Amino acid sequence: MPLIVKDYTWEETDSMVWITVPLKGVKANKVDITSCEQYLKVSYPPYLFECLLAAVVDCTKGSAQVGNGAVTFKLYKKEPVLWRTLRHPDADDKEIMKQKREEAQEELKKRLEEQQTKQAETKREHEKLAINEMMKLEEQERSRISNIKESERQKATEDLEKWKEEQQILAQKEKEKMLEAQREQVEAEKERDREERRRLRKARAGNIFEKEGKDGRAPPRENGKIVVKHTPRVFPTPVRESQTEQEEEWLRKQAEAKRSIELSMDADLKEEEKNPQWLQDKGNSFFTSGDYQAAINAYTHAIRMTPKLPSLYSNRAACHLKLRNFFKCIEDCSKAMDLLFPAVPQNASSRCKALVRRGTAFCQLELYVEGLRDYEAALQIDPNNKALAADAERMRHIIQATAEV
Repeated sequence: MPLIVKDYTWEETDSMVWITVPLKGVKANKVDITSCEQYLKVSYPPYLFECLLAAVVDCTKGSAQVGNGAVTFKLYKKEPVLWRTLRHPDADDKEIMKQKREEAQEELKKRLEEQQTKQAETKREHEKLAINEMMKLEEQERSRISNIKESERQKATEDLEKWKEEQQILAQKEKEKMLEAQREQVEAEKERDREERRRLRKARAGNIFEKEGKDGRAPPRENGKIVVKHTPRVFPTPVRESQTEQEEEWLRKQAEAKRSIELSMDADLKEEEKNPQWLQDKGNSFFTSGDYQAAINAYTHAIRMTPKLPSLYSNRAACHLKLRNFFKCIEDCSKAMDLLFPAVPQNASSRCKALVRRGTAFCQLELYVEGLRDYEAALQIDPNNKALAADAERMRHIIQATAEV
């Protein structure tokens, strides 16, 4: 049987009630407090304080504080009136107290459920706000990354266009230099021809004056052979009938051939180093071992000897791709494609490799449209290549995602 606490104290005003229940030396963490509209309970075994209030109080405003060896209730009356007594007249009726106790427990249970529901709703709202904030941050990050990619793509495109312009300027200068050298050669030949004609005229004039007779007239010409010298030209047709562009192309090829011959005749080179096929095999061996720079040197040496072999350019492009020299890879693949013309079944595999390597270099530069164009061209050559088709499809998704952003 619990010991009923009766030495409690209380005070009231028209609107509030203060009740102090002594804990009798019991620790605060062992106190169980129940507070409802008309029922109070403080249980701290073996002691028990239980009170049926004289009137109803507002549970949403009241409070119970434990400290200084007592529990202090601060309650707000629903109706501003003096009670005169704390306990209800029916407080001594056990049945009524049992009913009020059960009602208090149900009310307390309901209040806890409402509180838990409210806390759960508040937690969901906080989680929703956190998710929305996270989505905003992710969207900002995606936008930032997209802007960086777009900036880098534009820069790469500008660099590529700048490189193309520089190559065109260099080609134009080389062309002008060759034309100037050809004009100087023609002028020199013409000058030598004019000098020779002047010398011959002087020689003929001197002979005539020496052979004049006494009557002052020139003697009859003697029989002989006249030799006519023409200005030498590289091409058999006269300048006025020549085709300048074709002649310049022919001269360029001849100059490349002369350079190859001069290189192959270098006394410092070993016999196998003069063989382009040996150099290509050497480059392939370097590539297999992972020494890409040595492979580039071998392929470049072979190209100087044989500049018309497309496999040399394609293999060197693969090395540049490994070393992330993407612009050089694109240049070598383009040269290989030029040399692989016309397109025949015998060079289909080589054309497919060159297109895939050039497309990969474009993708590394984030020029996905140009890369997809090369991949699709390679798929037309090898339509059964599943890996190539998957890469092309992935590239289309990237292009579509970039366009949507």
